[in-house]
Amino acid sequence: MHFTKMQGVGNDYVYVDCFTEPIPPQPDALARKISDRHFGVGSDGLILICKSQQADARMRMFNADGSESEMCGNGVRCVAKYVYDHGICRNETLRIETGRGILALKLEVAAGRVQRVCVDMGEPILEPARIPVEFPRPLAGDRIVDFPVDKYIPFDRAAAWVEDCGWDPRMTCVSMGNPHVVFFPRLVEAVPLESVGPFLERQPIFPRRINVHVVQVHNRREVTMRTWERGSGITLACGTGACAVCVAGVLAGRTGRRLLAHLPGGDLDLHWAEDGHVHMTGPAVEVFSGEWEE
Repeated sequence: MHFTKMQGVGNDYVYVDCFTEPIPPQPDALARKISDRHFGVGSDGLILICKSQQADARMRMFNADGSESEMCGNGVRCVAKYVYDHGICRNETLRIETGRGILALKLEVAAGRVQRVCVDMGEPILEPARIPVEFPRPLAGDRIVDFPVDKYIPFDRAAAWVEDCGWDPRMTCVSMGNPHVVFFPRLVEAVPLESVGPFLERQPIFPRRINVHVVQVHNRREVTMRTWERGSGITLACGTGACAVCVAGVLAGRTGRRLLAHLPGGDLDLHWAEDGHVHMTGPAVEVFSGEWEE
């Protein structure tokens, strides 16, 4: 099986062109094997680039643990680059079918190759039941914004890291087709994400698990964020998560509608437009190709 390794601001996936390759019979098992950074190719997951009856291509995304996810913002930018650069469709505006629906992507092309991609990620989903977030009793209001979760999530308030990072136990929840929870500590580097991330991901109030983001606000146009991705762990970037952070910042009154997000793997430009759609712009890079022998 021929594959291509690609990355968007360090969020790396193994891509299979299912226009020319057969769809793997067990993509969940393949994702676990091929994503292993010691015994496989090494990646945050597996993405299949498939034919679509409605769009220029269809993206199916599997996390490193084999679970299938609805959407990946960095991944869909790389799908668009692959579709254009490899001649599947040479339009500089593409439509890609995802678990979120069909997304429109505008390509920035230089010397015949895609360099950056702007994705219209659609409108955020804010209703708790659709994110989904479930509480033991109905939540007052139709949004979870700066919501104090101490009574639902048993943080150890005496832990040293809580003081070190200036932990704020208020959360904001957003779906960009996949679920996200955002916290705003004073210092993101002091958050022990390797333990806080999996602890939060599997809390009972998140019935489909959750992507976890900690965000340090520098000013109304600039933040630094770190991510624990559902099913993949700590990653260098999360495109849907950056979009969720932009929305959460506006809802919580912490940032403006245009935002530069610094992620460990690079920067993303974000805009929550007045029409309600979130636009994300960032690079897409092809790293190498190879053959998977199994």
